[in-house]
Amino acid sequence: MTHTSPQPDSPAPERFPVVVLGAGPAGLTVANALRAASVDCLVLETESREFVEQRPRAGVLEEPVVRGLERRGLAGNLLQRAGRHTACEFRFDGAAHRLVYADLTEHHHFVYPQPLLVTDLIREYADVRGGALRFEVRDVTLHDTDTDHPSVSYVCPETGRRRLVHCDFVAGCDGARGVSRSVLTARHARIARHDYGIGWLALLAETPPSADCVLFGVHPRGFAGQMPRSPEVTRFYLQCPPGDDPENWPHERVWSELRRRLAAAGTPPLAEGKLLEKRVLDMHDYVVEPMAADRLFLAGDAAHLTAPIAAKGMNLALHDAFLLGDALVAYLTAGDDSGLAGYSAACLRRVWDYQEFSQWLSDVYHGAASGDPYRAGTTLARLRRLFASPAAASAFVEQYLGTADHY
Repeated sequence: MTHTSPQPDSPAPERFPVVVLGAGPAGLTVANALRAASVDCLVLETESREFVEQRPRAGVLEEPVVRGLERRGLAGNLLQRAGRHTACEFRFDGAAHRLVYADLTEHHHFVYPQPLLVTDLIREYADVRGGALRFEVRDVTLHDTDTDHPSVSYVCPETGRRRLVHCDFVAGCDGARGVSRSVLTARHARIARHDYGIGWLALLAETPPSADCVLFGVHPRGFAGQMPRSPEVTRFYLQCPPGDDPENWPHERVWSELRRRLAAAGTPPLAEGKLLEKRVLDMHDYVVEPMAADRLFLAGDAAHLTAPIAAKGMNLALHDAFLLGDALVAYLTAGDDSGLAGYSAACLRRVWDYQEFSQWLSDVYHGAASGDPYRAGTTLARLRRLFASPAAASAFVEQYLGTADHY
């Protein structure tokens, strides 16, 4: 919760117009927007620079998000190095069914792992633009965020002493476990949560992808997915019970299930390789509403979580950051508060739309393995319609690529 400002241990309090909590994609994008407008800010991150630049996370970026980064001068490496996905493939009933985006739209997906994007954003903010960024801070506490003179205190990792920073605004981009969400929900907001009742075994394998696009395997034994990350590394998912132990999935079992669930006539066998990562994700969503109160604004996972079912998490975080960064710049440089006043409502329109799409897609992915003949039948009906109706295919691609109009 928010506290009255303490007396710092040492040295004298600092002041920045904005304190950004969290050095992930959302926080760093907000910080870069502020620096580009010559507005000073301080980014506080509880982990080390090495950790956040190597933390394995999402890698699928919508084209509108990439264009937003490009307009802000933040996509140079991305545009040079990112892969482009121009199709996806559903595998069900023993056959492969491909959706080619170019047949339906002018858009596509970019594939650029989050660690690379975070590395780019840190370098641009701290090394190129000279922004203030402090890693490995401890015990971050917010103070007086319901007044016009908020502040943030934290324990300095070098000295062990508490330092105090006065500011005009706090941008809470510190994720699901950060302090920002708990402060906002303690007094101003509610959390709406949805649990899918399923788990995904998330796998990172040292092997080239076995197809040139994302694969979605809809199978009575459970969903399976392949998401290419690079020519040498591939992300896989396997549906499993929630709370399952990754140790229940040795190498042989993983590859046996992937081969079975992604099997389709006329397709090459999966390339097998060393498993670099195994962890179980319990599929759930949540939304904090509203996403702002007084001088505290949330962005990214601090405000909402979308299960990786539709690859929307990092995209939503960056959409938030574009709106929040622009709104803060408008207020701090021109006194225009319209962006800040409308920030939460504008973000939540997209958030709820993506939540609904994720829930719809979950029904498609998991219905065949539900054990319910009715759900299994309607799942196959949806899939068949997707490949029989250009209108249904266009609607899916518009939502999946993130090109729908949300405003």
